[in-house]
Amino acid sequence: MTNMARRYSIGAMIFHWVIAIAVIVNWRIAENAEHAEMPEKAAIFADHKALGILILLLTVGRLLWRWTHPVPPLPSTLAKWEATLARGVHIIFYVLLIGLPLGGWFANSLAGREIDMFGFFTIPPLPVGDDPEAAKAIFGLHATGGSVFIYLIALHILGALKHTIFDKNGGIFRMLPFGKVPG
Repeated sequence: MTNMARRYSIGAMIFHWVIAIAVIVNWRIAENAEHAEMPEKAAIFADHKALGILILLLTVGRLLWRWTHPVPPLPSTLAKWEATLARGVHIIFYVLLIGLPLGGWFANSLAGREIDMFGFFTIPPLPVGDDPEAAKAIFGLHATGGSVFIYLIALHILGALKHTIFDKNGGIFRMLPFGKVPG
């Protein structure tokens, strides 16, 4: 198997890193909004919402890319539990990458709010009616999901570093266009 066949395609790499950066930036935006006072808080959350919708669109693009481009196999040196954990975390990532933005949009819709896409256009609320209590509950779940996501990202980074530094199986280089991915 060639070095390129053991790593993700350039398109997958671009989607991965753009989405990863966007998710971390969006987490920091939400953290900053939590510590702000109105009306600044609302303005900061507007950016969080818009970036969340952009992450959703990028994730749909990434899934379409994944379904049309082969994914390299996991290194054969992984223990069964490591391969299971890797697959499970990736599935949860996709669930969160889709579920968090949709949940945020749904909660905003229940609160009667549209989503301003960085001043270019607005996304109207979903036709779900007003229910501030349900919106509040969903926002709570959204925040919890975001926290879970950050912990899983940390686990993902630690795993990639472990495989790269200690196992020397190419870990992080599978998602970069440089570096050696051993056969």
